[in-house]
Amino acid sequence: MRVEPTALRDVLLIEPKVFGDARGFFFESWNRRAFAAAGIDAEFVQDNHSRSHRGVLRGLHYQIEHAQGKLVRVIEGEVFDVAVDLRRSSPTFGRHVAINLSARDRRMLYIPPGFAHGFLVVSESADFLYKTTDYWYPEHERTLLWNDGALAIAWPGDMAPTLAPKDAAGTPLAAADVYR
Repeated sequence: MRVEPTALRDVLLIEPKVFGDARGFFFESWNRRAFAAAGIDAEFVQDNHSRSHRGVLRGLHYQIEHAQGKLVRVIEGEVFDVAVDLRRSSPTFGRHVAINLSARDRRMLYIPPGFAHGFLVVSESADFLYKTTDYWYPEHERTLLWNDGALAIAWPGDMAPTLAPKDAAGTPLAAADVYR
């Protein structure tokens, strides 16, 4: 497994070691010892799976209490994945990192607590899996406005994304609840 820092030092890109032959392939998508040795000493408590169609944008979500770290990956299709640093004390507060993740490349992204997260489906459809370090608490969930100019996220595509009402009504960074 290869782990690389991204433009936001605490967000890590993970390339698993894939063993393939004529039968198919195998790789470990989670191994607590190997991830801890690579600097990701997280305890995951929940697994989530979503399926979305081309143009669906989910996010940018976070929980102001019970902040969740996430290990995300795509098992079918491709997404444009985004993490935004919402830790006011961080030198990268308000900055984002965006990376394409696909079933083809099998890369994963670790997003620690303190970040908003979202993705846009760029293939016909995508199955997206993610582990979280805390449970979902809807009363603490917040949504950062996906197209806030202050974030300067260059979302791909030339059409308006399909959004859930809560994502369309997200809060701009300047007015958002953030972490210390």
